Order: sequence, then C-alpha cells, then structure tokens
Amino acid sequence: MPVRHASVAHPRGPRHARRLVARRALRVVALSLTGVLLFGVSAFAALGARLNSNIRQMDVGSLLGEPAPTDGTTVEADPVDPNAGRPINILVLGSDQRNGANAAIGGADPSTNSDTAIVLHISANRDRVEAVSIPRDSLVDIPSCQATNGKKSGPQHNAMFNSAFGTGWQLGKDLASAAACTGRTVQNTTGLKIDHFIVVDFVGFQAMVNAVGGVNICIPRDLHDVYTGLNLKAGQQTLNGVQALQFARARHGNIGNGGDLDRIGDQQRLIAAIANQVLSANTLANPAKVTSFLSAATSSLTVDSGLNLVTLSGLAYSLRSVRANDITFMTIPVLTAPSDPNRLVWAPAAKIVWADMVADKPIAGADAPVSTPSSSATPSHAATSGGATATTAPAGTATATPTPAQTKVAGQQPFTPADVTAVCK
Repeated sequence: MPVRHASVAHPRGPRHARRLVARRALRVVALSLTGVLLFGVSAFAALGARLNSNIRQMDVGSLLGEPAPTDGTTVEADPVDPNAGRPINILVLGSDQRNGANAAIGGADPSTNSDTAIVLHISANRDRVEAVSIPRDSLVDIPSCQATNGKKSGPQHNAMFNSAFGTGWQLGKDLASAAACTGRTVQNTTGLKIDHFIVVDFVGFQAMVNAVGGVNICIPRDLHDVYTGLNLKAGQQTLNGVQALQFARARHGNIGNGGDLDRIGDQQRLIAAIANQVLSANTLANPAKVTSFLSAATSSLTVDSGLNLVTLSGLAYSLRSVRANDITFMTIPVLTAPSDPNRLVWAPAAKIVWADMVADKPIAGADAPVSTPSSSATPSHAATSGGATATTAPAGTATATPTPAQTKVAGQQPFTPADVTAVCK
C-alpha cells in the first residue's frame, strides 16, 4: 500500500559542501564590512587631505631675526605633539584686510592694520591656556622690520600697536611680512618667543560661526553701531556669522567711546561662546556640523609654515584634559596715555603678566581687576556686578529662581568660560 503524503526525495550534497557555502557567505559579509570600513577610512583620509589643503601657509620664521638660544640638548619629537614638554606661544591676529570678498564686509581701507591681536600661551604640561589681548590703540615701540622682498623699515617710537601689521604689509604687500612685523614687536616688548602665527580674516570668521548654526551669547541690553551695522535686542541671542562679526568689531554707537577696551571684552566673550558652542553635544554629535566647521575654520586660516593639520590636531589632542576653568582670557593692563587721551600705554602690571608667561607660570593676579583708563571703568553695555540676594520665602509660598550674578567684567578682568560675564533676565 502506497504511503500517502510521502515526501519527494531530493539529492543531498556532502556536509563539506554545506560548510563551504556557509564560509562563502561569511566571506561575502566580511568583504562587505571591510569595504564599508575602507570607504570610511578613505573618506576620513580624503577629508583630512582636503582640510590640510585648505590651510594657507606663510614663511614667517625667517623674518623674525635671530632664533632663540637653546641649551644644546635635543628631545625626540612626540609624534602626537611635536612640541610636547615645552610651552607654546601663538600670536593670533584678526586681519582687517579689505580686498577680495572682505571688501563687501568692511569697505575699502588701504591701511590693512590688525583688527585683533591675542597672545595665546599654552603651558608646557598642557594643563593651562592663557589668551592675552593687546589693545590696538596701545602705544609701543615697533622695531625695524623686514619683509619677504628684502625691504626693511626703520624703528618707530610710541606708535599704535596695530600699525606694526600695516608697516609689514606696506613693505612686503603680503601677510607674512605683516605678521612678522607684529611678531617682532611682541617679542621685543614682552620678552616672549612667538612660536607660531595664525591670521583669521572676516569672511572665514563668518563661515565658522554659520557652520555651527550660530553662536549663543547673552546681550544685556539693546546694542547698535552704525559703523558695523550692528543692531541687536537685549536677551539671550543666537548670532549668525554676520551678526557675530559685527559684534566683534563694534566700538561705536552705544558700545563705547570709540576705544578698544569695550570691544576687546566683547571679542573675548564671543570667543568663549564659540568655544562652548563648538564643544557642545549638539555640535560634536553632528558629523555634518563638525565637518562643516572644520572646513570653514581651515579655509579661514593663514598660518606659519610650522603649522599644519597634523600639528594642530596633535596639539588639540594634548589639550584634551583642559576644562573651561583652565582657560583664562584677559587684556594686558593699560592706562590712558599721558600724551593722548585717545591712546593707551601698558600699565606697570603688564611687566608681571609677560614675565609670568615667559616663565610659564600662571598669570599673577588672575582674579584681580585689571588697571584700566578711568573713562572706561565699566563697559557701557555690561551688566552690573552682583546679583540677587538669597532670601527665605515664607512657608507655603513659591521660591523665586535667583537671578544669576555676574562674576567678571570681560575686557577689564581676567575670566574663564566658566565665569558669568553678562546676565540676561
């Protein structure tokens, strides 16, 4: 009797054949994953190459004069941080060069002086960063400078600090000559050795701010300046690239008296806010934002020939343990110039600041007010110091949230990004 529902016999391959098919399947998966990984590595390599090619370099070292003396010892370079074990001083310059795309922002100006100057000191053990602003209106002695074309300028006595950049530019008609003359001036007046240079232009600054979706900053009261077009309402604001640049450059209208101290305070607050924005979770968790910011940042920089993406990345990695309260912003202490009420001279305390940086020591008096001209004792748009006094509410009533207290006045007192430099209600 035939068996109902009998299954039809199928030929079965040997067991080793089935194992071969399984191995082939795993191999396909492995090859696919390898391809994805290789694509990722290649993409990162391509991105790195593109970012590195974005950075414009200039040969400044040969224009600074004799190299600093050494003790004759040599230290094997750290592949991650080539400057490991020694302090680094970087002169950061904001150029108001107004040709090309920058002309539409700032208008024609043949002077080409430096709009911003910050000496960035990184401690040898990489646990401290100090950013000291030098007012453009301060009077200093500018030494003889040499340009890339071999031309030389004579020394200048009691000249505005920012004119050193213009002097170098007029000599060589290039950023290397301009930066080198500013670097020589800093070295001669402070005793510091400038290791590296970074020049940032208007357009690049705007692009960096836009790349991270704007920068969040407190504006204590309405601000306006017809020179830059700044027009901001009071409150917590997210500034786009144009507004951030206007805010960084403004020093007229109700910003101040046309001097540089109020503007320096705003620039310091803005840099701290940009740093907080870039390092925020909203930015770091967004690969597109990170890539966009890095592309904008590298495209906006002109650096000395000793800096490239590898050395910058290594330096950034070596600073990975630095926290907000390890970064100090300050303005070099100044007084009103006896010869001109519209100019500044460095106060005696400036010598102590520079000496501490030369010795790689924390800046002395970092918690004390900076001596400033009496006419600018309090920035015209800064929130007043102090805050609400804590009180005990009667039983059964709601407790009001205390108003944050301003702890430091940017531009006049050293501060860190962890300090409160303005209060928005």
